[in-house]
Amino acid sequence: MMKNPNDHDEEEILRSYEQDEWVSVRDFKKLREEYAAYAHNTFKKNKRINIRISESDLSRLKAKSLEEGIPYQTLVSSLIHRYVTGKISS
Repeated sequence: MMKNPNDHDEEEILRSYEQDEWVSVRDFKKLREEYAAYAHNTFKKNKRINIRISESDLSRLKAKSLEEGIPYQTLVSSLIHRYVTGKISS
């Protein structure tokens, strides 16, 4: 019988959980509200920009977005929003 390609990932998640590698998020309510605001702002976009970046930066950006589990354009938008609102600095 052929294994589902997701089985390996699921097994890894289960192994990680069973070995107590997971930790609770501090102040989950605040973090959830923060991400809900990001999501809300994502859907009320009404302007478009075009930028040129190096291929290697784009590749790394896409890799980071996969780690975060969000589309890379959403990640860029989130980073810009956090920067202009003072939540991150240069």
